[in-house]
Amino acid sequence: MERSPLVIFRDATVMNGEMAVVYGLEMTILPGELVYIVGRVGTGKTSIIRTMIAENRLDSGTGEVCGYPLQKLRKRDIPRLRRRVGVVFQDFQLLMDRSVRDNLSFVLRATGWKEKERIDRRISEVLKSVGMETKAHRMPHQLSGGEQQRIAIARALLNSPDLIIADEPTGNLDEETAEGILQLLRRINIENNTAIVMVTHNKSIVQRYPGRVFVCEGERCREIGGEDILRIGDDDF
Repeated sequence: MERSPLVIFRDATVMNGEMAVVYGLEMTILPGELVYIVGRVGTGKTSIIRTMIAENRLDSGTGEVCGYPLQKLRKRDIPRLRRRVGVVFQDFQLLMDRSVRDNLSFVLRATGWKEKERIDRRISEVLKSVGMETKAHRMPHQLSGGEQQRIAIARALLNSPDLIIADEPTGNLDEETAEGILQLLRRINIENNTAIVMVTHNKSIVQRYPGRVFVCEGERCREIGGEDILRIGDDDF
């Protein structure tokens, strides 16, 4: 059965503010795919994923994410698009003045959930899925970096997204903790058939967890494959 793409860019110009940073972007991502976007600082990686969630405008060309056309996206449709996409940040971005449970409840209520029993049940489900079911009462500052990132992943899973965008999800973690986060994301990718788009500067991640690879350089972003992936050098990161 043919799968409909979750992400489509055709000859797209990606912006960072008022400045174009990537020209002629061609990208198609299907359900269940693991996709990396790599490149040196300032080459447009984060601008591409911000465009996917309608934080950055699409200057020209066409783009579509989860069925929503980015070039003519209505303001009222942006929250609907973002319910279909979970985002995991390098710096976690948890609300530090409230508990884990209240962090997650805040997101659910903001995206239209109203019944307390249903909210509580969904929070328990996502915390269990990331191995944090005993941490609901904790404040973020009482958690380690790895635990905070697991909560951030639980937050991304709340609305059962078709796509998770992970922006340097292991950048602030030690090697052992980072490996646990990567294994968790890969399990979600395989078991839930959730597509994952990951921006990373870590070459070993790409080598240990194979997926499709897009390299940003020279105001372009192109997919590479086969032996080109094996030949990726430190300069590409």
